[in-house]
Amino acid sequence: MTHDAQTLYRNSLVIDGLQTCAWSRPVFEEMRAAGLTMVNAASLLWENFSEGMAYIRTWEQLFADNADLIMPIRTVDDIETAKHTGRTGISIGWQNTSPLEDRLDYIRLFKLLGVNIMQLTYNTQNYSGAGYLELRDSGLTGFGREVIAEMNRQGVLCDLSHVGDLTAAEVIEHSRKPVCISHVLPRALHDVKRNKPDDLFKACAATGGVIGLSLFAPGLKAGNDATIEDYLDAMAYVLDIVGENHVAIGTDFSTGHPRPGPWQVWANRDKGYARQLTNFAQTVIRKPLGIATITETPNLVPAMLRRGWSETRITKILGENWLRVFRATWSAET
Repeated sequence: MTHDAQTLYRNSLVIDGLQTCAWSRPVFEEMRAAGLTMVNAASLLWENFSEGMAYIRTWEQLFADNADLIMPIRTVDDIETAKHTGRTGISIGWQNTSPLEDRLDYIRLFKLLGVNIMQLTYNTQNYSGAGYLELRDSGLTGFGREVIAEMNRQGVLCDLSHVGDLTAAEVIEHSRKPVCISHVLPRALHDVKRNKPDDLFKACAATGGVIGLSLFAPGLKAGNDATIEDYLDAMAYVLDIVGENHVAIGTDFSTGHPRPGPWQVWANRDKGYARQLTNFAQTVIRKPLGIATITETPNLVPAMLRRGWSETRITKILGENWLRVFRATWSAET
């Protein structure tokens, strides 16, 4: 990496919109080696209320045991603190609203406990709407409209990455605040269901939202043969559609979860135990060459500079766009 690239990366806020790792000190050491300012830590997929509370307790212990490496992110100001103190800020995230069960008041409770980002659904149907693998996407439910309104009121950012297309479109329509698609790739470049169509990217951006580009190989046309350049090709495509103010990083690193392995099997069954939804748990999936590990995240900057992208564009993608959306969504309404 050139001196200019190193300086640009070091001086930037670097925010990863989603990781789903097996959280441990070695993972946090990788985050620090990579210079990550903040990570949306979202390994919660199918949990109920009590299991969601246990996830909070797990993080409280991780924060206590690794205070030299990580710190909790409750507010936007905490992100600046993490940068200035040389730690990685962790925002507790969910990939499903299953811990809410059927209680709107739990949104405020979990927000107070540090959950800033909630993906509405994970792959299949819940009380609020359909995931992208549900047999029929019937859209945002009546209860789901109330969930979105309460998330807006309490300061929780809604994520639409694993949400069905119709449900996602209706969330964007009904939310009074910006939303995100934290880890996704464009369907126009590789037509698989997990990817999202251009119209959803445009709708998300039109309301001030942000789209985090994922490293998930099955979503890239080159698959396991993909490189960092294939990843940036996908990013460039979305940049052309929505502009540089609405594109960011959401790697979907799952470091520490072997494939095949019990966590991946659980993740790929409906509700964690029922029908198998995909064969991803049994499939070899590699991150793109050049950015295959958390510690290789800095490689993005020289690759972006080689494309002639401006420093302003790069700093927006690395973290400023996420920061803008957090400012717009994380404050509770009084």
